[in-house]
Amino acid sequence: MSRTGLRIVHVVATDAFAGVERHVARLAACQHDAGHDVSVIGSAPTPMTAALGRPAVRCVPATTLTAVVRALGRAGRVDVVNVHMTAAEVAAALSPSLRRVPIVATRHFAARRGSTPAARFFTRLTSRRIAAQIAVSQYVAEHVEGPSTVVVSGVPGRSDTPNDEGRRRSVLVAQRLEVEKATEVAIEGFVASGLADEGWTLDVAGDGSQRAKLERLAADRGAGAAVRFLGFRMDVDDLMAAAGIFLAPRPTEALGLSVLEAMSAALPVVAAAAGGHLETVGTVRGAALFPPGDTQRLADDLRRLAADDGARAAYGRELLAAQRARFTVEAQAEATEAVYRRVL
Repeated sequence: MSRTGLRIVHVVATDAFAGVERHVARLAACQHDAGHDVSVIGSAPTPMTAALGRPAVRCVPATTLTAVVRALGRAGRVDVVNVHMTAAEVAAALSPSLRRVPIVATRHFAARRGSTPAARFFTRLTSRRIAAQIAVSQYVAEHVEGPSTVVVSGVPGRSDTPNDEGRRRSVLVAQRLEVEKATEVAIEGFVASGLADEGWTLDVAGDGSQRAKLERLAADRGAGAAVRFLGFRMDVDDLMAAAGIFLAPRPTEALGLSVLEAMSAALPVVAAAAGGHLETVGTVRGAALFPPGDTQRLADDLRRLAADDGARAAYGRELLAAQRARFTVEAQAEATEAVYRRVL
């Protein structure tokens, strides 16, 4: 590496491991491989450590404001702090050890900061300390306050060669089971497609507050046996390697790491024609995009792909080529470093 490595601290003040935490893990690992000294404060330690796969990348559990500030105080010399989500922004801005350290905020959601008066007070306070802002997609940049540099997320290339042979007759959904994810649209569209009668299943990988409601919906629609709730999974890559179609129903997806992972597996993707999906799947000619919430159009797309093995394979290869050309974690890390360098 021609330039001196940086001491980078990522802060994500949660005890979870979902899309944002996966984003942090992959970026931090790639930055480490590029010669930087990297640590991560926050997230669920076990899955974060596993996802990092780099013992030299320090992972410090911290979920409260006090714990994050304390961890930052023990971090030693730091060149740049990259914060992810509002709680991390507040902790970094209030940390006395970071008075002369530039803070870069990555915006992961297409929404303005502060949903309550108290939150708006803190975000006004902390926004003065943010030296630069990264948006994970153009869609996010257009829906957040302040200027942003768009750095699209990327995913690592798969070590295995995607193989169309042996794919199951299954439609895979991989996401948290929360209201905003619109998993009910996936269930209704799958039921309307009639693919269950042809031996296809809808496999739902993920958990959340809506799971019981969604299980009842599948049962009420007479599809209980064909809709399989797999719970939280750490082997989503393996599920994608075996699935026949990937389904992404959320209409307000910031970008969609799971969609990028499906693309990297040459897995055909059916997605809502909105949000970040237009910047990923939508870059491919003839992409399978349905109007948000339109379960009949979704069912039509599922039937069309399920009926033609050759078309599915060709579409998957086009998605793979788009991912390799535009959505690599190496390109993301390089563009992120350029933002860091501008504020040093």
